[in-house]
Amino acid sequence: MALNPFFLHGSSGEQSLIQDLVNEHLKMFGVEIYYIPRIFVNEKTIMEEVSRSQFRDAIPIEAYVDTYDGYSGAGTLLSKFGVQEVDDLTLVISQERYEVAVRPFIEVRDKSKLTSRPKEGDLIYFPLGDRLFEIKYVEHEKPFYQLQKNYVYELRCELYAYNDEEINTGILEIDDNVKDEGYIQTFNMVGLGSTATAITSLRNGSVRKITVSRRGSGYTSAPRVAITSAPSGGLTAVGIASMIRGIVDFCDTSPDLSRVQAVNITNPGFGYTVAPRVTFIGGGGKGAYATASISSQAVGIITITSGGSGYIGIPTVSFVKSGIGSTTINAVGRAVVSTAGTVTAIILEDAGGYYESAPTIIIAGPQQTVGYGTYVFNESVIGAASSARAKVKSWDAVNQVLKLGNILGDFIAGEAIIGQFSGAAYAVKILNKNNIPEDKFAQNQDIEIEADQIIDFSETNPFGIP
Repeated sequence: MALNPFFLHGSSGEQSLIQDLVNEHLKMFGVEIYYIPRIFVNEKTIMEEVSRSQFRDAIPIEAYVDTYDGYSGAGTLLSKFGVQEVDDLTLVISQERYEVAVRPFIEVRDKSKLTSRPKEGDLIYFPLGDRLFEIKYVEHEKPFYQLQKNYVYELRCELYAYNDEEINTGILEIDDNVKDEGYIQTFNMVGLGSTATAITSLRNGSVRKITVSRRGSGYTSAPRVAITSAPSGGLTAVGIASMIRGIVDFCDTSPDLSRVQAVNITNPGFGYTVAPRVTFIGGGGKGAYATASISSQAVGIITITSGGSGYIGIPTVSFVKSGIGSTTINAVGRAVVSTAGTVTAIILEDAGGYYESAPTIIIAGPQQTVGYGTYVFNESVIGAASSARAKVKSWDAVNQVLKLGNILGDFIAGEAIIGQFSGAAYAVKILNKNNIPEDKFAQNQDIEIEADQIIDFSETNPFGIP
């Protein structure tokens, strides 16, 4: 039976009126949010899983907060992944406003999908809480076909769990929500450096060299080097042990145990008439043995007059003698470089001897040739040698510490990391292979360690054998 022709029950005019009323209601009682569409960068071809996503656009649109009495969901809970916030948020947006304000921005983007309506996986920035929510379900039939049409989308959202996606909308209030989230690698950088300088003087009866004749075994730490005191009026020499590990044999069955590889001299002392005796104290091992030799007119204490800056590796140290001195024994030294990239000391492997005058100490200059600019948050950076790519999470210009996320490839020590927007370029000082990148969500190991203090699973299963 046909509908009554005198009552339209869904004319375009009636539908437009309701849509206008809905739009006005949302603008009066809603809040301004940002709709952030997901861009699918890489997908698996078989299961069509998304392996990499980007969020590049943030489009403002008004929305009604349906959960007016606060966030819903489980709230704050403790799980095997650490302390998690599990908050839900329900928002209502106008279908017409989505068509006009949001859809045109999505359609022009490559690798965007389902532009006709909001889709699950897109993000919502809720400015009142300064939080990002992920759309989990879109209800498009509520209210149910008033006058034969639907007018709103109901977005059921959950607090966004960051998974190393690239979020770069250009709006700092949005992007900084993931500034400290995910897999972050920290780099100590150096800029344009200066060459370190040092001076020394000559001493008679100094310890020239300490030779390790037996390395010993079983050391868990470096032993203290004890050198016989110098005669009255002299100065006792000081040395430090250099260790080697990873040798596994009948003496050391564990690769974590060390042996004495060498003894470096930090102070050659003076006034010795006979070679002092050298012993090793502590360190947990035994069996190490070394002998010392002395000489006259040897290199004495080395004083660093300028530590320089910008050192990445260990620079070479040269002792340039003045005069002919056919009997001169050349000194051999090694620089100690701090994490800040400065030379803090020079230790002697051989103090030499029979110099006619104090030699000139020449320390090689820093190797890098870059060091300028200021990295910008969220900009892309590229390794000049490795071509590795990443996003800037933070840049500490004072301490020259660069934190990177969304890393593709492996950066290498010594290469310049170049900012693609700022043009900043600094060299990687140290590439620490043992460095554990920051991951805010990787707390399950800490929880397991603490739990082992309560229940020990290492011996047997306390709940019995199934």
